[in-house]
Amino acid sequence: MATITAPSAHTSPADLPLYRLHLMRAGYLLMGIGLAVVKWPAVISHSDSWPLFEGVVACILTAMSLLAFLGLRYPVRLLPILLFESIWKIIWLAVVALPKAAAGTMDAATQEVTINCAVVIVILAVTPWPYVWQHYVRAHGDRWR
Repeated sequence: MATITAPSAHTSPADLPLYRLHLMRAGYLLMGIGLAVVKWPAVISHSDSWPLFEGVVACILTAMSLLAFLGLRYPVRLLPILLFESIWKIIWLAVVALPKAAAGTMDAATQEVTINCAVVIVILAVTPWPYVWQHYVRAHGDRWR
């Protein structure tokens, strides 16, 4: 009787060509440096009067930058970080920026975030989508028992 096996949870980088790994590393580097320049100073020198939500966002994005730097070493294993970065930015652009732009009510702050989120184009370009489809959508999930 033949058994069906799912791809290993520890996918070898050999599954992707070297140029794809380097493209992914470029995406991780862009994300890591961009967040480090903007968020690390805010987290390191934060004040006690930081609004709750602003503090949460800054800490989450700082953690993302650390994981992005780890993605330089393990581009395939940290692929969910690129997916998370792509998905949240696409959702934000679709549900916040696009309606405001269509209604003509985009303020300067929203416009600034929109420009920052537009960098997702780079992340979308470096993500190996056929690999994502094969290993995250089509592959059998892990067993429940």
